[in-house]
Amino acid sequence: MQKILITGSNGLLGQKLVYKLKNKTNVLCIATARGENRLVDKNGYEYAQLDITNYDNVATVFSKYMPDVVINTAAMTNVDACETEKEAAWLLNVTAVEHQVNTLEKLSKEHPNYKPHFIHLSTDFIFDGTHGPLDENEKPNPLSYYAESKLAAEKIVQRSSLHWAMARTVLVYGIVDNMSRSNFVLWVKQNLEQGKTINVVDDQFRTPTLAEDLADGCILIAEKKAQGIYNISGKDFLSILEIAHLVADYYKLDKSLIKPSKSADIKQPAKRPPITGFVIDKAKKDLGYNPHSFVEGIKFLEEQLKSMNK
Repeated sequence: MQKILITGSNGLLGQKLVYKLKNKTNVLCIATARGENRLVDKNGYEYAQLDITNYDNVATVFSKYMPDVVINTAAMTNVDACETEKEAAWLLNVTAVEHQVNTLEKLSKEHPNYKPHFIHLSTDFIFDGTHGPLDENEKPNPLSYYAESKLAAEKIVQRSSLHWAMARTVLVYGIVDNMSRSNFVLWVKQNLEQGKTINVVDDQFRTPTLAEDLADGCILIAEKKAQGIYNISGKDFLSILEIAHLVADYYKLDKSLIKPSKSADIKQPAKRPPITGFVIDKAKKDLGYNPHSFVEGIKFLEEQLKSMNK
């Protein structure tokens, strides 16, 4: 029985991982998050409260479960909030990763047969966005504090003595239980349905990622005990404007409400890389990763929304 511990299990990716892993007969899934378990379905996995910013808490939970795999999805991902709340961003995105790595290294020394696999989630935002799509060998050059914190965490993981893997991803969208935050796809849909005009940038390019695909990528890394850096994103390279147009087309909404704008005109505290997006050939070849197209992803969300509203 493989024990897989998920941090940030209340988040978008965390929930998808728990729901995918809980039905696997050869896996004991341990879901962890700060505070109460917010997943609707409480069966088929264990839940433990875990504040990864507290070293003693990490040591206690990790020692109790001795997980074979840790998938660290917990992070402060609001890019603008990271710019204005730097201490909080560093604590959750860097210090918390140190706590996990140090704890697993310590447990490995105490138990020579214990060889945990640490899978860490990272982001396209560590790059400066001068060109794309990017492969795994691209040189990082962060533009924002969020990006700096995520790159610092990558370095901690890479320097560790653990079996480690990095899953870098791009613009994740999906539907979760008890959703407190929306995502770009739903934001476009909701505004256009209400007849509101929206400003959407036409000078940023991404490979948007369905949350289920990202979860599948992480599980493939765990199953294959893969090590190193993997780009795990969608396969369609699109401008943010094209993404909005595809959402409007899919729902037959009025595209004239979408006003093209430039990144420079949108006042945001943090700088975004203009062009990222990933080349996912390595993940396809090594892992058998095969993500949905963006339009298939919208359809997937639509089916989920329908089943939730029944």
